[in-house]
Amino acid sequence: MSDAATVRPHLLRWFDSRRVVIWHDPEGQHAADLDSLDLPGIQTIRVANDEFAVKNRLLHDEPDGKFLVYRSGQVPSGIGDWLLDLELAYGVFTADRTALVAQDLGLVGKGIDEIVQAHEKFFKATKRVQSLKALLNPEDDAARLRAKISAVVLGQREHSLLEITRTLLIENSRGAHAKYDALADYGLDEFYWRGVARIYGYESVTPSIDDLVLWIFQRAIDGFKSDRPGGLQNIQLDFASLRNDRRSQEAMAALAKRAASDLDYRSTIEDASFRDLVGVDLFEETDQKIISDLARAVAEQVVTPREVAEVVRARQSSVWIDDYRRLYTAVASASELLGELASLNLTMQSFDDGLERYRREWFRIDQLYRQFVFAYRTHEGPNPLGPVCEQVEKRYTNKFVYALGNAWQQQVDQIEKWRSAALSSQTAFYSRYVEPLMRDGDKKAVVIISDAMRYEVADELGSLIRQEDRFDANLEAVLGVLPSYTQLGMAALLPHSTLNHSADAKTVLADDEPTNSTAFRGRILEMVGGSAIQAEDFKALSADERRELYKGNRVLYVYHNRIDATGDKPGTERQVFEAVEDSLRDIVDLVKKLANANATNIFITADHGFLFQDEALADQFFLSTKPQGDDLKYVNKRFVLGTGLKADPAFATFEALQLGLKSELEVQIPKSIHRLRLAGSGSRFVHGGATLQEIVVPVLAVNKKRKSDTRLVNVEVWPESDKITTGQVVVRMFQTEPVSDKVQPRTLRAGLYVGETLLSNLVDLIFDQPSTDKRDRYQSARMLLSRESSDYNNRTVEFRLEERIPNTNQWRVFAKTVYTLKRSFTSDFDF
Repeated sequence: MSDAATVRPHLLRWFDSRRVVIWHDPEGQHAADLDSLDLPGIQTIRVANDEFAVKNRLLHDEPDGKFLVYRSGQVPSGIGDWLLDLELAYGVFTADRTALVAQDLGLVGKGIDEIVQAHEKFFKATKRVQSLKALLNPEDDAARLRAKISAVVLGQREHSLLEITRTLLIENSRGAHAKYDALADYGLDEFYWRGVARIYGYESVTPSIDDLVLWIFQRAIDGFKSDRPGGLQNIQLDFASLRNDRRSQEAMAALAKRAASDLDYRSTIEDASFRDLVGVDLFEETDQKIISDLARAVAEQVVTPREVAEVVRARQSSVWIDDYRRLYTAVASASELLGELASLNLTMQSFDDGLERYRREWFRIDQLYRQFVFAYRTHEGPNPLGPVCEQVEKRYTNKFVYALGNAWQQQVDQIEKWRSAALSSQTAFYSRYVEPLMRDGDKKAVVIISDAMRYEVADELGSLIRQEDRFDANLEAVLGVLPSYTQLGMAALLPHSTLNHSADAKTVLADDEPTNSTAFRGRILEMVGGSAIQAEDFKALSADERRELYKGNRVLYVYHNRIDATGDKPGTERQVFEAVEDSLRDIVDLVKKLANANATNIFITADHGFLFQDEALADQFFLSTKPQGDDLKYVNKRFVLGTGLKADPAFATFEALQLGLKSELEVQIPKSIHRLRLAGSGSRFVHGGATLQEIVVPVLAVNKKRKSDTRLVNVEVWPESDKITTGQVVVRMFQTEPVSDKVQPRTLRAGLYVGETLLSNLVDLIFDQPSTDKRDRYQSARMLLSRESSDYNNRTVEFRLEERIPNTNQWRVFAKTVYTLKRSFTSDFDF
């Protein structure tokens, strides 16, 4: 491109805002190109020692004309320059590359030309220059220009030290350095390191990103303490942003793992108490240490369940929680479980008392055991819970399951008939729960039967359903049939007058009709205007098809089978608690689909419960004797059907009539939790017997309401002062009520603002305390003021609690309080 072509557009831009352009060309480099500039409507004057004549022409002869005044050679200085007043009025155009670029940027601050000259390589590419111009503001100074040049080199719009550092750390976490090399290639690395030294406090003769990473984490370990004027609050603030911002969370986690190894962090906390580490989450070694020590303390029972629960709740905000959440859940469950067992009293006054105590209190131990085993088994990675796991298994099996089985067996041995005044019989389920609705005009009912969903599972399911808006769930219990196995339990839930077995005892009959398939059960339900369907088939229907199915039936039975299907197979029985978790999600989803099909009265129940111990059972829990009788028709691990069964003290023996069955069969149940040892079958998961876990059958009544009934917990800000006089302020907040199924946790973020300008770190807060004790429901947020806060001294600032607008990335103000910022600033940084 010729010189004329290069200079011409710059001249035309100058003429956009002035009628006279005075061009200084000391070396006369462009003299030959003047006539080829092609400047329409603009006259060119070459100054040749006729400055007065030129001035007269411009101001008097042609005061409205447009002129390019070209001056070559040295221009007189001071009063010797007769065109000085014009130059001051219109400015002086120069055509050297640096000046042209600086002029093109539209910046007039001091040192702009020097920046352009120092980074000449950057300005050789038109695309880079255009990207830079899109970021510039007329008031940008030299430092800000350099920062924005750095942003363009890194391929981003953000030019603050925080954002440039974020980009370089993300790259470094991946083991790459191309972007940092690009900064160095364009001569911007020294500028970056000067900013890091001045603003963050990191200084080194040979600075590097690797070294900066270690320095940052070392300062974080030390709590950012420093004797440096101004302290280390800037890096402390930005470090929090780097860790909490989704853009850099993964990178900071990778860098933390590397830094923990390089700094040998594990050895520095080896002798620390878990209590001293609760508020620390720099490295995942902290979570590992807390979990390991907490598990040991729980196993040794030198820590209370309350303290364990508080530690676990506090650790939910750890940046590493996703990898350790289940271990924390396991430790908390184990602690509560062992605490319950330590004060366990299994005294029962009667058969009915035992049933009532199980459904009111003892079921919780089974629930805690399940939650512990599930969390323990499904954690991925090294598992440090060996000691506590051993204690849980031993005490749960011996002190609870076996001891409860023995105590309950004494009550079972005293009854003449399988009947309770405390719980209605499972055989009366239809007449007690469904039939009254059928008699009441247009009302309908849906019954979900989840195979082997024991009472403690239904308790958790009820809580999950109540957490859904407009849903209520009320849990009751019925006395399950004996033997507590699938065919008999399923038949008991159908409309019927009598239950009996086929001659070979392989099929249970309801009013002499077979019940051993969904189709057979559907035929019985047809007689009362209903039908039966498998849960998977129901979910496979379209929304319209589900509505039509519900509309076409007065009662609908939906059969769900995941727990029993998993537990009954030797190869998968240890996965039964995983199956429970899947079932909880399945059934909540099923309830929603039924509600969307217009169902309003939904019952969730089971055919029976189950016993389960994750640890392989000792020989003492297997009977050494075998059942004897004239005709053994069906032998299960937990029951025997036959005729002429011989009495044996290892078994409880019942006539069919005692169990409410119309049959000639007799039933034997191994006492307590004992099993029959059968080849080719599992032994951890069993049902069919008479333990409370097997025969206290849940009935969960679910209703959908018309009005919303869930809300988030309320939170108030309780400031202790109305002034901020230092670089930080601690703000106290109060959760005004406990969380529950219907009053749900609230997640907020806290920050200090002037208008929409953030002046502090952002602190994420979760208000999820279920305690009724007000002292447990306080939280504090430590707010660190940014360097920009110096611009707002003696001004009013707002502490805001904000919550995310559902399904968006936008936030709204939830609560706020006002402070006056009154600080003495010793430094003022910019990048």
